Amino acid sequence: MPTPTDTITEQATSPDNDSSFDRYCQGVPPLSARIEPWMVQFLSAAEFPQRIEPYGSPVNVLNPHRMADNVAELNQIASERQVDFRIFFARKANKCLSFVDQAHQLGIGVDTASEIELEQTLDRNLPPEDVICTAAVKSESLIRRCLEFGICMAIDNHDELERVRSLAATHQKQAIVALRLSGFLHGTQRLESRFGFDCERDRDLSQIPVDDRIRIVGLHFHLDGYDPHQRVTAIGESIRWIKCLRAAGHHPRFIDMGGGLPVCYLKHQEQWDHFWDRHAESLRGRTDEVTYNRNPLSRSVHQANVGPPQSMYPYYQRQTRATWFATVLDSNVGGQTVAQALKENELQLRCEPGRSLLDGCGITIARIEFRKQDTRGRWLLGLSMNRTQCRTTSDDFLVDPLLIPSTSETRPTVEGYLVGAYCMESELLSWRKFRFPSGVGTGDHLVFPNTAGYLMHFLESRSHQFPLAKNLVIGADGVADLRLDDIDR
Repeated sequence: MPTPTDTITEQATSPDNDSSFDRYCQGVPPLSARIEPWMVQFLSAAEFPQRIEPYGSPVNVLNPHRMADNVAELNQIASERQVDFRIFFARKANKCLSFVDQAHQLGIGVDTASEIELEQTLDRNLPPEDVICTAAVKSESLIRRCLEFGICMAIDNHDELERVRSLAATHQKQAIVALRLSGFLHGTQRLESRFGFDCERDRDLSQIPVDDRIRIVGLHFHLDGYDPHQRVTAIGESIRWIKCLRAAGHHPRFIDMGGGLPVCYLKHQEQWDHFWDRHAESLRGRTDEVTYNRNPLSRSVHQANVGPPQSMYPYYQRQTRATWFATVLDSNVGGQTVAQALKENELQLRCEPGRSLLDGCGITIARIEFRKQDTRGRWLLGLSMNRTQCRTTSDDFLVDPLLIPSTSETRPTVEGYLVGAYCMESELLSWRKFRFPSGVGTGDHLVFPNTAGYLMHFLESRSHQFPLAKNLVIGADGVADLRLDDIDR
């Protein structure tokens, strides 16, 4: 009798080579994941359970080589428009050092958000000009380290600027800085942010006198959300600031628009739309629950009125990475395209993607340890992981996991919820209900696809003294050379 992995291997050769995974676990209603070929290859191998078993549960499996395609997409868009363009990988999106090495090999920079991230990045032999420090809070020791190596710092406020100037004078160094801006006026809307100088209130800063201790090399901004036209507005205002700074004797040469390039995790928009419709009907009490205890997923509920989600990543998006970036460069600013304005002003455009560079670069795998029914008769499936190990600031990860069965025996269909290891009533790995048409049991593995960007490490916790997940790196062929990332050594 064939094993489950034998069956998956046979089906993995079909044109839709991820369809075999969809049939073992489906959301109620489903949200089918985009799955990379290397994921199918890795999970289909007959020795899959034995390969990961020594590392415990959960385990993260990484394919840093996949980053190259994402970088190439963005570089091509810029090249077609003859834009001087530079990518800095947002290190905070994933702690593994293999991605730093891959960024170095691809000739892109690294954006660091803490002193440890900076030290680790420099230890991987990246030259200082390939590193930027955007830490939201910069300690004196972090500033000193940036001064020592000549690392560009994104400066957020007047206190930080004065501290950098003082330390530069004390240590006889010149600080390399990019001024971070915020508060852009987009139509009638102010683009608010807790990061940066207000471009209206702090406009005098654009005429700051030349100072031997401070070298202003560029401007930086951070915007929430994924509206490309808001980036266009911010770039246009930044160009005006650049002109003022140059008139005051400075020589800024780049604008850094931060991260936030969109990613699409799902295959079908109709599933995404249908899920929210069903969820709303559930919150109104008109259908069975589709989230545990009818969790609202940050939607306001007042009688029959259900609002939109307020803190949920848009897991389905039509416009992603390359098309989004093209929209930014092709949009009008001051009577010309953004690309033309950047060229005319001899400016390099920089960005700091995390999620979009790690799209397709990782999966998280956990072992099922039990199944039980709660006092209401709902099935609960207990996994050896906790909710911080596949979660960001978004209220939930709205992507169906994949089930790898441990047996080929026929088992009854089960619908239920995924619960984690923390001793809290709210410890659900996902609020959503899942259906297992071929059953589910102890020893099976659940795979959360496309988790490399923020989902693995951004909130991970060692509460209860549970160990953190190990991080395994696969070879370029998708199977060979499975090894621990150096962050775990």
